[in-house]
Amino acid sequence: IEMGEAQVGQFLQHLAVNKGVAASTQNQALNALLFLYSNVLKKPLGKLPSILRAKRPKRLPTVLRQDEVERLFAAMKGHHSLMARLLYGAGLRLTERTNLRIKDVDFTTNQILVRDGKGFKDRATMLPEAVKEELSRWVNHLKSMHQKELQAGRGRATLPYALARKYPNLSKSLQWQYVFPAAKLVWSDETKMWLRHHIIDDTLQRAVSAAGKLAEIEKPVSCHMLRHSFATHLLEQGCDIRTVQQLMGHKHVET
Repeated sequence: IEMGEAQVGQFLQHLAVNKGVAASTQNQALNALLFLYSNVLKKPLGKLPSILRAKRPKRLPTVLRQDEVERLFAAMKGHHSLMARLLYGAGLRLTERTNLRIKDVDFTTNQILVRDGKGFKDRATMLPEAVKEELSRWVNHLKSMHQKELQAGRGRATLPYALARKYPNLSKSLQWQYVFPAAKLVWSDETKMWLRHHIIDDTLQRAVSAAGKLAEIEKPVSCHMLRHSFATHLLEQGCDIRTVQQLMGHKHVET
């Protein structure tokens, strides 16, 4: 083949300068060419020349106004409403809400402990007063249901890492039960037991999206938008940016 490092570099620069492709498209072309030369042609490319890279645009996150948040929640009901208000009131990521266990919610100090957040870092965030009473009732309901499941020989939750092997009875502990458990049990080949996992993320995402349309909000509404709205509204109310950074679990203030 006639093309070498110089020609590949020229082609990639042509994509950025003349074709105006996005940064992701240029990177995809580069990775495809690297794979072609290395795995198909068996002629790995050497060091590529300096090329003009397509710039990845910096987009500000879309947020909801406070009146839009109120309309959204008014269009929701049941557990989906509670979960969505918890995302907004505590600034949680969707997976962080999913992984919440009873031990992570402290009704005395009004704190939620986020375990293994983004970057596998723990952090503390606020337990919003607006959902505290309803969440407390829900946790009490879970306690009652858990006791019944234990009596029926079930009542075990899935555990992270190797905790199930190290502490065989930990999965039966009330504190390790999920705040939002799945409706159905799953069979574990490792423990040879029926376990209860957390609810899947898609159900809440669909409910939030549908509520946004019902509330006639003129932009697509997502769960992550609630998290960004939480941060924006705190700043609008005069909250210190460093405090917001800590509550959000961001490494850099700019994020």
